[in-house]
Parts: sequence; C-alpha cells; structure tokens
Amino acid sequence: MTDSTFSPRLLAGKRILITGGGTGLGRGVARHLVDHGAEVHLWGRREAVLAEAAAEASAARPGAVHFHTVDVRDYDNVDETMGRIWAEHGPLTGVLNNAAANFIARTQDLSPRAYAAITSTVMNGSFHTTHAAGKRWIAEGLRGSVLSTLTTWVWTGSAYVVPSAMAKAAVHSMTMSLAVEWAKYGIRLNAVAPGPIPTDYAWEMLNPTDKSSVGATQADQIPAGRTGTVEELANLTMFLLSDACDYLTGQTIAMDGGQMLAGPGTFAGLTGLTDSDWQQIKETSMSASASSKAQRSV
Repeated sequence: MTDSTFSPRLLAGKRILITGGGTGLGRGVARHLVDHGAEVHLWGRREAVLAEAAAEASAARPGAVHFHTVDVRDYDNVDETMGRIWAEHGPLTGVLNNAAANFIARTQDLSPRAYAAITSTVMNGSFHTTHAAGKRWIAEGLRGSVLSTLTTWVWTGSAYVVPSAMAKAAVHSMTMSLAVEWAKYGIRLNAVAPGPIPTDYAWEMLNPTDKSSVGATQADQIPAGRTGTVEELANLTMFLLSDACDYLTGQTIAMDGGQMLAGPGTFAGLTGLTDSDWQQIKETSMSASASSKAQRSV
C-alpha cells in the first residue's frame, strides 16, 4: 500500500459494491478501498475483465474482492445478485453507482437504441442498484451509504453528450430526493462530479478525433492546469463512504480543479466541427465500440 491520507483501517468492516467495476474509474478506485480495509464487490457485464480487475485490486489482500456478472439495466438481475451477496457474504454497507456509457454525437444523429443504451445504464442502472440495496437496509434496520459518480453537466448540461447529461442529472435528482426520504433510516446518498480523469476506453470515446479534444477534456482549460487522478477521486470516495461525517447527505461534490467555475467544462467547443468531422467521429466511435464488443467475447 502506498502512502495515504487515511488510516489503513478507515473502511474496516465495510462491504462496498462498485457497479462498472471492471474498467476505468471503478477499477481504479477499488484497489484503494481494499487497501483501506473494505471488502469489495465488482459488478459488470464482462466476466474476464471483472476477474482481472478483482485480482488486481486484491493483490495485497487475497479474497477481499468478489465479482459478479450483472447487467444493471435489468432489475431482476440486479435484485437477484444483491440477494446472493446478502446471503453469501452479508449485507452491503455501501454502494458506488459507477456504471456508465457515453460517446460524442450530434443529437440529431442519435438513434433511439443509442439513446437507450446510455440512459438505461446510467439512470435506470443507478436506480435499480440503489433500490435493491436500499429496500434491504430499510427492511433490516441497517444504515447504508450510496455514492454515485456524476459530472458537472448535472448543473450546466452539455451539448453533444445529451443522453449522458440527462441521465446523470436524473441521478443527481435521485441523490437529493432519497437523501431526504431515507435519512430517517440512517441511509445517506451523495455523489461526486469529477473533472477529466483519463481512463483508456472512456477517454477514447470522448476524444475520437484530434479536433474533439476540447473543453470537457482539455487540461489547458482547467484552472488547476492538469487533469485529475484516480488517487484523488479515491480519497474523496473513501471519505464519503466512511463514517467520518454521517451528517453529510444529499450533496453532489465537484472535484474538477475549478473547471466548471471557469467554464466551459462541456463539449460546447465542438460546434465548429464540419459534417466531415462528424462522419469521422462516428466511424471512430463505431470502431472503438466494435473492439470493446470483441473483447467481451474473448
């Protein structure tokens, strides 16, 4: 374990689920939760990727990470797997809604299927997972914490990622709403809205051409002069999932080096692209998506 701001036992006794835990930010944060004492459960749709992520996160604590193949868009699948965790490992203490989908596109070019692929993962998936854990906590008189990974677009919206902006705004609303409804049960709901933190697949989808590296992903437009790190996100995540401040609930916390306040932290700069540029973006995105699907079948 590397040097940390927190005690290595900060999360001892915690049992935390991370959706979308096989790749990207979820995978990166998992190791830090384990290093600070948590038992972690990873959910995703690709078993091989999940197995690899679990092995990586539990290298220092074998057996501390479990993985489950789950499609968060399917409530029955979510609820059944949540029940198995409860029965085989014990109740969760925290949920990290991290599963997401996104890509750059002109809204007039979106198909209903593309729209549904994003919104069903982000909005429906977050609700399904939160509901499946929350109803069990309430029925058993247990405290719990839900943390969702959002973006600053929940406050500003963002052109060219409209389904994602809509879906994440819905999860932001869920966070505030259930924070009030479930506070009496000792259940807290918060969210983090990180600025750009490069991860392999997501970064490729949001920068499909050299001309699209603007605004939301461009370090020179961030007052701090750099992108964020997984370690910084993990530190904030661990604090929010710990018992350090039970009074904090219903909040979405921006961690973006001042990007949103300086503006624009969105993809508004893409308005200058030509039809030819958009065709190139479409072809690049389709190629990246096909590559991802091929990996799933391996």
